[in-house]
Amino acid sequence: MTTKQAKFCRESRAIKAAMVLPPDINNYNTMFGGKVMLYIDDIAAIAAARHARTTCVTASTDSVDFLHPIGRGESVCLEAFVTWTNRTSIEVFVKVVAENMISGERTVCATSFLTFVAIDVKGEKQMVPAVIPETELEQFLFEGAPARAMKRLEKREQSKALAKRFGARSL
Repeated sequence: MTTKQAKFCRESRAIKAAMVLPPDINNYNTMFGGKVMLYIDDIAAIAAARHARTTCVTASTDSVDFLHPIGRGESVCLEAFVTWTNRTSIEVFVKVVAENMISGERTVCATSFLTFVAIDVKGEKQMVPAVIPETELEQFLFEGAPARAMKRLEKREQSKALAKRFGARSL
């Protein structure tokens, strides 16, 4: 595996916007959490691929923190960018903002960190470029990434142990 030239966070930035329509809402007239999660994974995958310029697959979602409901008729805008890398893995931060289309009020409704692994056509892991943070926010997220990566590894080991314990049998 060869080292690739480092890239700025801004080079991976991806934005997705959509209206929240009746098929997107639950019985509380707010957007389905699962639909928000779909959008998060989609935009994060685009940011990861922009950074690596190869296929990237989701390895984990640290969390999706729903901070505020997204209502019917609002727009939802997701912004994602790569915050950190480690050999073949890519951490992506996603921010979800809802906008009331009448008042113009905007609210951060969710945040999430996801990890992707870069692979080639054979499914082999690929080296990824390092990240160069520029803004205060990018630097803040970059500096916190190693601690998040350690927590991810610990959680992954716990998940493996749980999977081994339960195996393929039914609960």
